[in-house]
Amino acid sequence: MRCLFISDLHLEEERPAISRAFFHFLKHDAANADALYILGDFFESWIGDDDSSPLISNVKQALKTLSDRGCALYFMHGNRDFLVGQDFCDNVGATLLSDPTIIELDGEATLLMHGDSLCTGDAEYMQFREMARSPAWQQQVLSKSLNERRALAKQLRMASSEANSNKAEDIMDVTPAEVLEQLRQHNCHRLIHGHTHRPARHALALDGKPGERIVLGDWDQRGWVLESTPDKLELRHFPIDANSDQTA
Repeated sequence: MRCLFISDLHLEEERPAISRAFFHFLKHDAANADALYILGDFFESWIGDDDSSPLISNVKQALKTLSDRGCALYFMHGNRDFLVGQDFCDNVGATLLSDPTIIELDGEATLLMHGDSLCTGDAEYMQFREMARSPAWQQQVLSKSLNERRALAKQLRMASSEANSNKAEDIMDVTPAEVLEQLRQHNCHRLIHGHTHRPARHALALDGKPGERIVLGDWDQRGWVLESTPDKLELRHFPIDANSDQTA
């Protein structure tokens, strides 16, 4: 079984090269995969399933084509697209995953997360996360008009960028003790997550046994994907050329 894992594409109209690279990835890499897991921050922002911008329509169509071919599609919320709902998933043929989720990957229980909940050192963000994941807050936001939601999303992105520029780098990374706690709590020794934009494979020890934390990379100058087959588990990247047409 061939499974692919991606996260943190931050798709938006202002970065067409990333969208072209993603469509190319679906046609030439994911086309023969058995499953594709999208672990959050797929979109730079999401204001509701009723948004029908040209980019969103194209993404929906491309994902639906993939799922119709028989590739199982899974989606997990990130801190940018936590308002993605069941309607979107139904439209593209995806299963909405809770965060965290446990899957069996080549016979090993593997914990999947977006990764933002692991950054417990960032108290300011953790407070916002608790509010933003509240059903009451989300209902209040979704009751606004599309234009009001677009303005709010822009405001939140600007506030986040300004706040992050004043934070120490280690605060925005995962808390090692929280990583171990989550693995212990879910009886897993492997964790796959995104969010931090620090792609790497980290060996770790959990209660005297070896484990691993695999961090997916964000798509910017390069695209990142974790590929799992019975023969290998490989974190790889490929260049994204802003001047080329990668849709062909």
